[in-house]
Amino acid sequence: MKRNYLFVDGSNFNAGQYELFGPDKYLDFAEFVKHAEKLLNIKFSKIYFYASYSPIPANPTVKEKNYLKNEGLFYKNVNSIKKLDFFKGYRSKTTGKEKEVDVKLAVDIVDMVHRNKFDCMYLISGDADFMHALKVVERADKKIRIITLQNRIPYRFSYLFKTFIFAIDSKAKNLGLNKRQKVTTFQLKTEELTREI
Repeated sequence: MKRNYLFVDGSNFNAGQYELFGPDKYLDFAEFVKHAEKLLNIKFSKIYFYASYSPIPANPTVKEKNYLKNEGLFYKNVNSIKKLDFFKGYRSKTTGKEKEVDVKLAVDIVDMVHRNKFDCMYLISGDADFMHALKVVERADKKIRIITLQNRIPYRFSYLFKTFIFAIDSKAKNLGLNKRQKVTTFQLKTEELTREI
């Protein structure tokens, strides 16, 4: 059986789902994974999710409270998946910037390909910073696939690797794609993938 590993840039994905659905809904990641497996006709052997929780301000505004609540519920849903490992980075106390997350994700990809842990890797990220890690996977003759929401398309990756866009409702128009990109788009409905807050 083919070993399919899914690596998720969780903070990037969380920001994408929040942009799409706002403070009153969040993406049901467990349901998203089921849809992905069905549409791609695969099973993920393992899922690695990398993220950090946003810092809580001393006096948060209503907008900040809504965002933090959404983020907390989204990550709780993510953690409900049994075959998932959640790596929690941290935020710098001075700048608030995320630390360890991207480096850990890239290092894990390189480490696991060298230890022959997977046959095909799937990456969810809109961030082209992982290009060098993917090139290592490519040199090891392993397959690379990209999964993305329509508002987080890593355009650079889409010219090099098969990219699957999960487009939600009518928000998926005018994606700016062309024939040179290796893209397949799946149309999904908000009610299939979200939970109310």
